[in-house]
Amino acid sequence: MKTLVITSHPYLHQSRIIKHIENAIKHLENLEVRNLEKIYGNNSAAFDIAKEKEAYKGVDRVVFLFPIHWFNITPMIKSYLNEVWTYGWAFGPDGHALKNKEMLIIASTGASQYTYSKQGIIESNVEEIFTPMKASALYVGMKYTSSIVLYDAMNKTDDELSLFTDQVIQILK
Repeated sequence: MKTLVITSHPYLHQSRIIKHIENAIKHLENLEVRNLEKIYGNNSAAFDIAKEKEAYKGVDRVVFLFPIHWFNITPMIKSYLNEVWTYGWAFGPDGHALKNKEMLIIASTGASQYTYSKQGIIESNVEEIFTPMKASALYVGMKYTSSIVLYDAMNKTDDELSLFTDQVIQILK
């Protein structure tokens, strides 16, 4: 299975989790990692749309790897979807570039799993937070799979982070 991983972290220099996972997976076979901030900085107007669309050719699975940012996806991923996933390419007349591809979200959050529950302070779980991503995937004909989340990421030991990363690697192989 060929996989495209779109990675984003709004404060890349502060990233521990996303950098660790990205470094661990970038050498896997049949996998390409495109880190939006490394390529474009924080300038969403700089996207090379043709190059981004080209990255999807022959891909079976698209993975979005990011920290949950204010109970949402990162600003660069939102801009990326707005700019790259266009009518006529992703869907619409003659546009089916994403049809039948799988979408997977791998995310980290500084808050606990309890925070992301009906009983927690935000009264929502992560799947509810990712509803716009799920809706986008389904709208363009993708297969949406349940997300993988590392909760309470800032408090994870190196061993716990390595264990989570090993799980991610097994899923992506």
